[in-house]
Amino acid sequence: MSATTPPRPGEPHGTPTDRSDDASTRRAHDELRERAHEFAATVIRPVAWEHDRDGSWPQAVVDEFWRRRLMNGPLPDRYGGPGLGFAELCLVEEEIGWGCAGIGTSLSSNGLAMMPLLLAGSDGLKDRYLSLLGGSPALASFGLTEPGAGSDVSALTTTATRRGAGWVINGTKCFITNASYADWYTVFARTSGERGPSGISCFVVPYGPGVRRLGRDDLVGQRASDTCSVAFDDVEVPGDHLVGEEGRGFQLALASLDRTRTGVAALATGLARAALEFALDYAAERVQFGVPFAEHQAVQLLLADMATKVHLARLATLHSAELVDRGESNTLASSHAKRYAADISMEVTTDAVQIFGGNGLSRRYPVEKLMRDAKPFQIYEGTAQIQRLVIARQVLRARQGAGSAPVSDG
Repeated sequence: MSATTPPRPGEPHGTPTDRSDDASTRRAHDELRERAHEFAATVIRPVAWEHDRDGSWPQAVVDEFWRRRLMNGPLPDRYGGPGLGFAELCLVEEEIGWGCAGIGTSLSSNGLAMMPLLLAGSDGLKDRYLSLLGGSPALASFGLTEPGAGSDVSALTTTATRRGAGWVINGTKCFITNASYADWYTVFARTSGERGPSGISCFVVPYGPGVRRLGRDDLVGQRASDTCSVAFDDVEVPGDHLVGEEGRGFQLALASLDRTRTGVAALATGLARAALEFALDYAAERVQFGVPFAEHQAVQLLLADMATKVHLARLATLHSAELVDRGESNTLASSHAKRYAADISMEVTTDAVQIFGGNGLSRRYPVEKLMRDAKPFQIYEGTAQIQRLVIARQVLRARQGAGSAPVSDG
């Protein structure tokens, strides 16, 4: 029994060795969290509001994140990455979400782009493209969403057509994080005329001739992140740049998103925690009716609800991550975590603005940025509504298959 595996009924609840291993793991996690928090506090926070205001690209932050070996969390050591487990990754991503959700999104997006390669890429593709990420502060982008295929991924129209020993890719992707700066793209394209998910395949497409970046999107939230559309005009890629099996790209995209939604939930949790902390400080300092806000019961109840939401979002996120680390399915757990953390980040940041009152609407105070940054979490990597559909289908299927047994997301 490992130190992180709960005992089975009738088994002892641990030995001195188990407790020693558990304590060592906690120390390592605490040190990792402290490293990430120090980075967020000293590198991200001082420039976050400037980059939000200007919509400028935080290259210096990216470079330093990579230099400190915090970037590319799940990338194995053999490719130059830190080789973090998913629970460890969530510790880092909560802290960078606390620092700035927009910058945090850009710092973490390599994880989504690399995931199809980690799951199904050939050794040659991994050696070439994953080593590029590990060897420099390079960026990669995940190209799935299209103007006519957002939540309905199976409706995508980008095509990959055989030409000789290779492929030619045509189509347009939109709302692609880090696309303006990516060295390569993980692109999902239709390789057969058949509609629906069965005709979709996944490719690695390096930035080069025929790849057109169509300009940065001017978004209301997470403005410190880069998002843009990309067109692929007769882009030729070698035959060995197919990731996994032809026609299995849809399943590969879903498997990748199951894992990375947990990281999104961690970012959203960190953002909500930041809003709670700003609200707590303001409530302690602001005086109304002769006493600090924090002494008014109505404000205390609001703060208590905010704190509970942040706490539960963190627990749901870590549960989903631990399932992945144990090699178990986390489809339901990741939807729970992503949906809940995204929703409460919107609620908690809105409540923080409410506690600040009129000042909460002013750009002279920090919380209006947090409220704007929270909204994208309810949209990207599966909207809140899509997550509810996934949850409903999963629990209904489990109930029908288990009779009267309780539904479990493990």
